[in-house]
Amino acid sequence: MDVSVWTYAWDMLDLGVEHVTGELASLAGANHVSLATSYHAGRFIQPRSNRRKIYFPEDGTVYYAPDAALWNDAEIAPRQAAITRDTDLVARLSAAQDAAGLGLSAWTVCLHNTRLASLYPGHALTTAFGDRLAFGLCPSSPAARFYARTMVHEITHRFRPARIELETPGFLEVEHGFHHEKDGVSLTADESYLLSVCFCRYCLGRAEAAGVDGEAARKAVVDIICAACDRDTPVSRFPEFPEKGIDAFASVPALHDYLVWRQDPVISLITEMRQLAHPDSQVLLVDGPAAWRGGVDFDRLASACDGMILCLYGQTPQETGATVSAMRNRLGADAKLILGLSAFQSVVPSAEALCHAAIAGATAGADGLNFYNYGLVARPRLGWMGEATAAFRAARMS
Repeated sequence: MDVSVWTYAWDMLDLGVEHVTGELASLAGANHVSLATSYHAGRFIQPRSNRRKIYFPEDGTVYYAPDAALWNDAEIAPRQAAITRDTDLVARLSAAQDAAGLGLSAWTVCLHNTRLASLYPGHALTTAFGDRLAFGLCPSSPAARFYARTMVHEITHRFRPARIELETPGFLEVEHGFHHEKDGVSLTADESYLLSVCFCRYCLGRAEAAGVDGEAARKAVVDIICAACDRDTPVSRFPEFPEKGIDAFASVPALHDYLVWRQDPVISLITEMRQLAHPDSQVLLVDGPAAWRGGVDFDRLASACDGMILCLYGQTPQETGATVSAMRNRLGADAKLILGLSAFQSVVPSAEALCHAAIAGATAGADGLNFYNYGLVARPRLGWMGEATAAFRAARMS
């Protein structure tokens, strides 16, 4: 049974590698550490750091030293975070996997990268109006695809992690957020989603090659958003969104066809990353049940990679069980399905609640657990993780 805890390099460096790995095993019951090997920007409250209480990581960097030979001809290449330039943390954890009994899982953010999307705007997500979404690269871009594929190849072949966890290999949405967001129009859920749909030259070119009229879809989105910007009160034109998913847009055939097509660059990228990964490393998608919004086709996911870490934060046990069961049915019995749970105060009020969620996931067919997040929660909540791990294990054995 796999149990892991998402962890940042700065927490390990602040608190000490042995201290962190010891707490993960003894308090959380973990047999893996999900270390961020590629990550984005943020602002983090650090409850247990002995060096700081607020941390702003470097934007869009990796936490190992990239091999220059792999990236010589790359248009988009990774940059190592300064905090890891004096210590090869990933290599250290990789070498200790067998002896320490704590497997390495490489938590890898693929295309959510404000630094790279700003440096290479021609490869950034692009709205129907030509606006660049500054926080993400497009999965249709050949350069962005090379970046993601090569990163997976490098991490898995060099460090041989037990797993590599792929976060954001698809399309991001406007609602993902940025600094000081303003929307005086109050776009409805369907409008916000459509404003997020990428129509960059690479998407339009790939769609045309597949026989899909991307330009007609783009014009449909322009008309819908322009109408929304002219009204006095928000009214949803597609009220069945998001419950019906992309089928809510079936009344606009060109748009619907394009939304169905945009699953292809995402699934094909995941497939290519699985093909390039070392065979000893399982390749898992990290996302929630709404991953379809970013182009993930759950019915094809199990043939593209080894499975999924399904993040379910703040659901009731009944909702957790139903969601895990539905995903298990879609992925099939052979796919790895890990339940991702958060120990944040804003999400879970007690150890008992965390245990109930874990039990619901185990009963519904989850294979293991991932907890969010080692350095962002107070130490007692690591014990909550341990209680939930024990409850999960007992439920699977019953």
